[in-house]
Amino acid sequence: MMNLLFNKYQGTGNDFVIIDNRTNFFPKRNTKLINEICDRKFGIGADGLILLENSDTSDFKMVYFNADGNESTMCGNGGRCIVAFANKLGVINNATTFDAIDGLHCATITNDIVSLQMIDVKITDNYDTHIFLNTGSPHHVEFHSDISNIDVKNIGRDIRVGAPYYKEGANVNFAEKVNENTFKVRTYERGVEDETLSCGTGVTAVAIAASTSKKSMSDSIDIETLGGNLNVRFKIENYIYKDVFLTGKATFVFKGTFKI
Repeated sequence: MMNLLFNKYQGTGNDFVIIDNRTNFFPKRNTKLINEICDRKFGIGADGLILLENSDTSDFKMVYFNADGNESTMCGNGGRCIVAFANKLGVINNATTFDAIDGLHCATITNDIVSLQMIDVKITDNYDTHIFLNTGSPHHVEFHSDISNIDVKNIGRDIRVGAPYYKEGANVNFAEKVNENTFKVRTYERGVEDETLSCGTGVTAVAIAASTSKKSMSDSIDIETLGGNLNVRFKIENYIYKDVFLTGKATFVFKGTFKI
C-alpha cells in the first residue's frame, strides 16, 4: 500500500487526475488500477488519467489513459490541463513544447487560459451525412438543427461501435450552428463510453468540419459545450488545416492522496 499524490484538473468540465510521474513509479500497465482511480463512486473520479513524465526532446511528456484504464490517443482538454499542471510544478513558465502520443505540441498559458497547438489535419472522409477526421483522436462529426434533444449516449454508442469503426471505435460529435462562427457541440467519448461535458479534440474536429463543409467561412470558431466555451483557430494551406490552436480555461480543482 502507498499513498498516491494526485492533482485534479478540469477543462470545460472534462476532468482529469494528473500525476507527476517523473520518477516513473506509477504502474502504467495496471488498467484495473487506472479504472478504479477514475471511477466516480469508488475512486477519485475522472474522464481520464494523465501522467507527466520526463522527455529527452521537450519540456515534458504527456501519457494519457481513458477512464477504462487503457492508454489512448491525444486528448485536447487533457493537454491543456497538463500544461497548467506543469506550470504549477514550475516545470515550465508561460510557454512550452511537450511530447504526446501524436507528436510534439506547443502551448502557452496566461493565468488559467491555455492555448494548445493541435496536429495538422487533412480532410479525407467527407460524406453526405457526416465527416470523419483525425485531430489527434478519431472523430465522427454530424451537424443537426437541434442537438438538445439528441440521445447522445445511446445514438453515440451505436455509431462508435458500428460500421466502419467497430472495435477501435471513434468519438462521436453532434454539432449545431448558432451563427457564422459559433457552434454548439455534444460529444460521446470512446473509453469513457458516455457523453462528456467537453472534448478538446472533438471541438477541434467540429470547427474544422464546419469550415470544410462551408458552414462557416471563419478561421476562428467559438464552440459552446455543456461544460463551457472554447475557441479553435486555424490556417488553411493546400486543403490542410495548419496552426490549429485550441484555447480555453484549464482549472485546478483539488489535490490529495489515494491509497494504491
